[in-house]
Amino acid sequence: MSGRFQVEIDPAYCKACRLCIQVCPKKVLAQRADGKAIVENPDDCIGCQLCEWHCPDFAITIKGEKKNG
Repeated sequence: MSGRFQVEIDPAYCKACRLCIQVCPKKVLAQRADGKAIVENPDDCIGCQLCEWHCPDFAITIKGEKKNG
């Protein structure tokens, strides 16, 4: 299901720690030349929110259908 979730990264808040890139199980995120995170494979997002939860600077927001327990 393409476009089920939307990953938004605020580059003003991202400090290039790469935690989000490391925890993403589907490799949705990648690193820009300056080290900050970008959404490289948006259609692969499964909405797990690991990137959002692990971001120490609250730079990531996942929008769309949320998973229920």
